Formats: sequence, structure tokens, C-alpha cells
Amino acid sequence: MTAVDPSSLDVEARRARRFARINKADAWLSVMGLSWLTPILRAFAGDSPRAQASEVWRLLGVPLMAIAVFVTLWATLAPKVQTSLGAVPGPMQVWEQVGELRQDAIREGEREVAFYERQDARNAEHIANGETDKVRDRIYTGKPTYYDQIWTSIKTVFFGFLIASIVAIPLGIAAGLSVTANAALNPLIQIFKPVSPLAWLPIVTMIVSAVYTTNDGWFEKSFLVSAITVTLCSLWPTLINTALGVSSIDKDLVSVSRVLKMNTYTKITKLVLPSALPLIFTGLRLSLGVGWMVLIAAEMLAQNPGLGKFVWDEFQNGSSQSLARIMVAVFTIGIIGFLLDRVMYALQSMFTFSNNR
Repeated sequence: MTAVDPSSLDVEARRARRFARINKADAWLSVMGLSWLTPILRAFAGDSPRAQASEVWRLLGVPLMAIAVFVTLWATLAPKVQTSLGAVPGPMQVWEQVGELRQDAIREGEREVAFYERQDARNAEHIANGETDKVRDRIYTGKPTYYDQIWTSIKTVFFGFLIASIVAIPLGIAAGLSVTANAALNPLIQIFKPVSPLAWLPIVTMIVSAVYTTNDGWFEKSFLVSAITVTLCSLWPTLINTALGVSSIDKDLVSVSRVLKMNTYTKITKLVLPSALPLIFTGLRLSLGVGWMVLIAAEMLAQNPGLGKFVWDEFQNGSSQSLARIMVAVFTIGIIGFLLDRVMYALQSMFTFSNNR
């Protein structure tokens, strides 16, 4: 009988621990869109370099090549398409406008600082002269920067998404647990789910204008109109997936809850939600994506000072730089949409064992 070398067993154990740590890290790398790092780590840990190089090419090389082909075709074909504002801007023109928007934000920030410095100096002078009745604290009312508009859009979509989730999850649980509730909600879902935000917007605008009459409330009317429109269009995926997740719970677990005589609250918190969480989070991810798409159209028409209004203002402006700036907004919207989805997927990974991506 051949003796086993203890040192070789120790090496194999360390190697197994390294791969276990890499597999654990892979879950978070996937969340951040960095799954191509996993095969590199595996190669350094001693796995087949050829196989890992092939995996890196699939996960990183192919997407980068696709992006390079897209940018090349864009740069080649864009100058050949003439519009009322001139030729379609290529990658370089769009990148220049990224820098211009950043400089605009810096200049606007400097004007705001100068405004408050002048105001503080004027108030200090009035106080020194004993003219306290002339002291005024005014808020700077300059135009919002591109970064301000991005932040406004993010706040609006999260506000609408939060309201949608608060409404959709309880209704979905009710529809999943009760055949009667499902029969009551299903017609409403089928009727209102396909309705465009452009159809909801006039109704929401009139209702908000009639109900929200104050001029010094917490929210601007345009913000509420946009957020409520997002809510009405984005709650359906969460509602449907929650109902599906709840209704798909193992019947044996439901029988156990009856045997243990669980009350409704305990049944929902200890049995229903843990079992249905993967599908609930899938619905939340879909709802957030729908809400982000709906938001841009809502902001255009409601004139909420976010990315949608930025696109509309540039279209109305009609300058030689407008088309390039609109394309900057398009890329911004796409990148933020991707990041929002990754945030939701990270939350899903923290609270569930689902591997859906």
C-alpha cells in the first residue's frame, strides 16, 4: 500500500480553500459586473491558464470587441447622416460635450458660491450698521446643472418606485394567498398594465393640481406628477411576481402552518416572504427598470427638472451642440439604468439564495 505524502494533502487543502474563496468572491464580482476577474483569479490560483484565458475572452474580450465595433461604425456612419441640426455627432463630439457639461457645472457652482458670499457680505454690513431689518437670506435660483438634473431624476424614480413597492407587495401577497383577491385584482392588472405613461400623465397632472394646492409644500408639483406616473406604470411587475411567488409556495409548508395554527402575520413573515423573496426581488428589478424608462417621458411633459427635461430643452434649443448633448443624456440614462439594476441585484443576493441575473 502506497503511503500518502502529508505535505501534498496540505497543498491540496490550501488550493481548495483558495478556490472556495474565489467562488465566494465571484458572487459579488458578478453583482458589480466584474465577473471577468474570476477566471484571472482562478488562473493565479493554479487552474488551467488556457481554459481561464478562454473564459476571460468570453467575459471581457468579446464585449470589448463589440463595443469597439459599435464605436467604429458610429464614428464612420454618423457624419454621413445630416439632420436639421447638422451631421449626427460622432463619439468625439459627444465626449467633448461631456467635458462642456462638466465645465458648465463648475461655472454654475462658482456663481452660486459668489452669490452667497455677496449675500453674507451685504448682511454683515447691514448688521454692522444696525440695520437688522434689511438682513435677507435668499436661496440661489440659478439654473440646475447637469449633475443636479441627474440627481433629481434618481430621487424621482426612487420615490415613485418606493410608493409602487408599498402598494404592490401587499396586494401581491393578498392575490397569492387568496383566490378571491386574485380574481378581484386580475382584471385591473390586465386593463391597466399596458397603459402608456403618456396616457396617465394628463390625468395625474389634473389630479395633483386639484389636490396639491399649496405652493410651499415639501414637493414641487412637477416632481409629484412625474413620481406618481412612475408609480402607476411600474407597480405591475412587482405585483404580478409577488403574487406568483406567494402562490408557488410548497403546499407542504402551507399544511405545516395550519398544523402549527400560525396567525396571518406569522404565516406571512415566517413562511410566505422568505419563500417568495426571489420572485419578489425579480419583480422589484423589473419595476425599477420600467420606472426609469417611464421617468424620462414623464419629466419631458411634466417639466420636472431632471434628465427628461434636459433632453426636451436641448431638443427645443436646436443649437449645433444640442444633438451631442442629447446623446450624452442617452448614455447617462443607460449607464444609470444598469447601475440601478446592479443595486437591486446586490440586494437580492444579500436577502435571497437566487442566482438569477
